[in-house]
Amino acid sequence: MADITKTYVQDVPAFRFIGKTYGDSDRVNGGFSAQWGEAFEAGLFERLKKLSDEKLFEDADAYIGLMRCKDGEPFVYAIGMFCPADAPVPEDLDGYDFPAARFGIGWLYGKEPELYGREPQVAIKLDEAGYPIQTDEKGACWFFERYACPRFTTPDEQGNVTLDIGFFVG
Repeated sequence: MADITKTYVQDVPAFRFIGKTYGDSDRVNGGFSAQWGEAFEAGLFERLKKLSDEKLFEDADAYIGLMRCKDGEPFVYAIGMFCPADAPVPEDLDGYDFPAARFGIGWLYGKEPELYGREPQVAIKLDEAGYPIQTDEKGACWFFERYACPRFTTPDEQGNVTLDIGFFVG
């Protein structure tokens, strides 16, 4: 069972997400793990590290699964990284621009795959802590999985890792 071990807010400057975008029709066995494998095989993150800046904000060098959800519109899942607002977007990738913002972050601690699909629990914890989830000017909710090193990449003695779940909050 995955546990939420920490919640906090993180103020970030304007930034650009750069990555490859997928939709519900791209899911394999209900998820996007096949696309993550393709991203690693294709060297996506090596390319993006050249555009990113780990000093942009804490954990800005982490790999991101960015999601957009709005009733009546297609679900968006994009694999990539947060980059400076002026980073160039390669022709074969997508860019999403965001103004300065406040992230609400929840740390999910446990084993894969039990960490995935827990965004609603994190959203509730953030709301209870006084950080309501915000939508963009079109009413869409943007949120993300943040695979930070070494929290996610180095299991502890019980084999558990920590996956960050982030929302834009007020």
